[in-house]
Order: sequence, then structure tokens, then C-alpha cells
Amino acid sequence: MAQALANAADLARHAESLGFTRYWVAEHHGMNLAGAATAVVIGHVGAATRSIRVGAGGIMLPNHAPLAIAEQFGTLDALFPGRIDLGLGRAPGSDMRVAQALRRTLAGDADGFPRDVVELQSYFADDGRTGIRAMPGAGARPQLWILGSSLYGAQLAAALGLPHAFASHFAPDALDEALLIYRRHFRPSAVLAQPYVMAGFNIFGAATDAEAELIASSQAQAFVALRTGQPIALPPPVAGYRENLPPAHRAMLDHVLQCSAVGSPATLARQIGAFLTRTGADELMIASSVFDHQARKASIAYAADAMRALKVAA
Repeated sequence: MAQALANAADLARHAESLGFTRYWVAEHHGMNLAGAATAVVIGHVGAATRSIRVGAGGIMLPNHAPLAIAEQFGTLDALFPGRIDLGLGRAPGSDMRVAQALRRTLAGDADGFPRDVVELQSYFADDGRTGIRAMPGAGARPQLWILGSSLYGAQLAAALGLPHAFASHFAPDALDEALLIYRRHFRPSAVLAQPYVMAGFNIFGAATDAEAELIASSQAQAFVALRTGQPIALPPPVAGYRENLPPAHRAMLDHVLQCSAVGSPATLARQIGAFLTRTGADELMIASSVFDHQARKASIAYAADAMRALKVAA
């Protein structure tokens, strides 16, 4: 775990040097991941960097009292002014047993999430509507995002006039419809005049297409294990892994990882360009689940090269 946290800070510094805009940490519990204490990890990454925005992708609000999140992210905003993002999701980020252990009831969650978001906004605005002043938190200005992997988040983001981030890197099914709904029903707000979309996208970059396919096999193994009820930590890559899978498992991977680019910089540029043309996304949030830390750093460097090539071409 200590090495994972050290790697996160190192990766964030690397991303900053490459010109990336944001570095997000996701809240998950009871899994082989280091982001459970999300605000603490964001503080760790923020202290290791200078200019890149750092934030949550996201905080699973049903797990928390909105006041506690206002205090945590008000503190982060004071420590790293103008650099904090707060993506909000309504899933627990765990199974129901772990959700119960977090001591938050999930009853009536469909109605509770929008109410909690509005309450959180009120603490940051310091408008007195809750009768409680968040200290720290009052007057803080983290950039709020509504996350989603279905149509629900798109509808809420549109209604509140907030930017929307869609988890297409692992849940691609509703992507196109969600973006259509968000853009069609968007209501301008005090923080955003026009709809603004971020889409999750897997990138596995290497010097050659074959090397990229190899490093991508770690995530493929993890997804197969997860979908067959045997979740594992991210494993080392295996040559020829996908080719040796049963047809049903290959089809599952092709489907769930369809929002991905795997290959050399030229291949990445072509595949990223096609995805941007399809979605019109204002930003991509890159996921690069690569087993070896140095290979992961190289992967996002190749992604940056591909993006620069696309800008030149445009």
C-alpha cells in the first residue's frame, strides 16, 4: 500500500510535467485499491505537485454526511487553492456489506443523492440554508462534477448545471444516450453556462502495438476475474492472454473495454480521434491500468504524444 501511494504521487508529478490538466482519485472500499481515504490521498498528491488539478473521481456521497465532505474539501481547497476537483457519485463504491460498515443507510438513495448534492453546494456557498456553517468549507470553491455510468447522473448534472463525467472506460453501454440527454436538458447555472463533458477512456501506449497489447493484458485479466466472481489485484501481463480466452470472455472484454486505445502513438492518435469524433467530449479522463509503474508512466507519455499529434492535425 505504501508503494502504491508513493507511485500515485510520482505518477501525478509525471502527468503534470506532460501537461495533463487533472489527476483524480476514486473512492473504493473493501478492494485491492489505495483510495478508500480519498481526501487524504488527494492531499498527498496535492503536496507532491504544483499546478495540476487534483481531486476525487469520485466521492461516493451516500457513504458520507455532506457536512463532512464540505469540511474535507474545504480543507483541501485552503491547502491547494484553485486546484481541487470534487466529483460526486451515488454508488457506494463497495458491496452492501461494506456499505453497511460505513454506517450510512442506503434507504431512499434515489431521492437522497440529489438532496445531498444540493446540501453540499449550500455549505460551500455559505448561504445559510442549512442553518449550519461549514468551517472549513464555507466559501470554498472546489470544482463540482456529477459522475455517472447510467442516465441518472447525466439527468442530475443537466438539472443542476454542473459538468458531467461519464465512466465509459468500464461502463460504455449508456454513454451516447447519456451525453445526448445531458446536452439536450442542460440548464445554465452560476458555475457553468454551457454543457461540459468528460468521458473516461482507457489508454495503453507503448513503442509498438504488440508491446501495448501486452501491457493491456493486466487489465483484461482483472476484468475477467471480476466478472467471474473472483476479483484480484492487478496482475502482471501475460503474452497472448486474450487470444487464449474462451470466446465468451473475449466478447465480454471487447464490450466492456470498447472505449479504449491500445498501441503505438500513431495507433493511439487514430483511436483517440475516433472516440472524440463520436462523443464530442470536452475532456478525456485517461485510465491506464498498467502493472509496471515505469511502463504506466511511459503509457501516459505516449498518450500525451498522441494528443499533441491530434492537435497538430486539427
